[in-house]
Amino acid sequence: MGLMAEGTGAMPTVIWTPGFRQFRAKLLRKRVFFYFLLCISCWLLLNASTFIRRSLFADYCTDQRSKGILRTLCQDYRQGVLTGDLCKDLCVTQTMVYKRCLYYDKGKKVIQADWNGQPIILKSKLENFLSYESLYLLDERESRPIPDVDILVFTALEIKHSLGLEVKNVTIPQLWTKHLKGRTGSFSRAELSSMWSLFQQEEYVFFQLLQDLSKHVLRVIGSCGHFYAVEYLTAGHAWHRSLFSIEKLVPLSWRGSSRKAWWQVTNRIALSFLELARHFENDFSYQLHLCDIKPENFAIRADLTVVAIDVDMAFFEPKMRAILEQNCTDDEDCNFFDCFSRCNIETKTCRAERSNNNLQVICDKIFRPLFSPRLSELRVYHPLQSQLYKAVQRCAELSGQGNVDKKTMEITFSELYNLFKACQRDM
Repeated sequence: MGLMAEGTGAMPTVIWTPGFRQFRAKLLRKRVFFYFLLCISCWLLLNASTFIRRSLFADYCTDQRSKGILRTLCQDYRQGVLTGDLCKDLCVTQTMVYKRCLYYDKGKKVIQADWNGQPIILKSKLENFLSYESLYLLDERESRPIPDVDILVFTALEIKHSLGLEVKNVTIPQLWTKHLKGRTGSFSRAELSSMWSLFQQEEYVFFQLLQDLSKHVLRVIGSCGHFYAVEYLTAGHAWHRSLFSIEKLVPLSWRGSSRKAWWQVTNRIALSFLELARHFENDFSYQLHLCDIKPENFAIRADLTVVAIDVDMAFFEPKMRAILEQNCTDDEDCNFFDCFSRCNIETKTCRAERSNNNLQVICDKIFRPLFSPRLSELRVYHPLQSQLYKAVQRCAELSGQGNVDKKTMEITFSELYNLFKACQRDM
């Protein structure tokens, strides 16, 4: 025993034995070790939180930093370094004013502004104008104007590099800003520098090339230096019960029957998605593949047209084939986000052809949650609801069946189109 009592009738005397001293020393060592671990844990937690804070918030969207970027842009404009058809509104008349920063990551800046009372979006892939590569022709021919043919050649090469497209019969004004259309005379150094900074942004080139060819892409309003402005639309959200802010799109005449309006608007949006899928597949020189299909990358205009607002993962057929061709050991190695291919086991390379298509992914990522039976409480009962959801399921499951022939896809498209129209017509 570690403790012993001697004597009777009086308070016992406690005798400290070697066993108790050992126990006390052992307990003390445990406490010291515990405090040591606590100090180490606190130190690690402090350093981890500092690292996370620096990593997450070093490029955080702050008003102070965003306004500073625009001030620098205007200083460069006043000094004649850059130009654009929106520079005067932003820097002189101030009919364009900063509202808030929407996104900032690795230099990519997305800002909401107010332009003559209307909201717009300002975007740039890089924060600073000098971060873009300069057009070396400007350094070679400082004292002489650059022929338009040389500019066109370099523009075509840049577009081929970024989008994988051969550009023919496209003039510089069509690719840059509206105020240059029909102009005569050579371009100034500021114009060429600004133009070249925009051509290095794949999204800008993509939107600008399709301005007159598609209603399903954002409208480009203009530019100032390396920033370009597009129309303001509210993006969808996967966590939103209806994916898109449908309540903002319901016509005033329908708001007396909210569930009926929800159903009507949902079906019209679905029809627009079908139109987008067919349009991107058939209406350009090359098929356009969307490899990141999710509500956040689309928005709905007031007329219920679906618009692709983020095309960082959109590729025309030539570039899509180049991306898919890679080494593989099985089919999973050939999946590039939402764009799938198949592995050729003999050659150990992915096939250049995409094995699924935009419509199948839209059925899976957009239509399936949009028409899920779990959301039935949000809408009026319709006898075609069950049939519609089954058709959406069949469409989505085609992605796992490899290359589906055109006839099957045409039947799938027609089935969905007819069901959406019928549901809309019968409400």
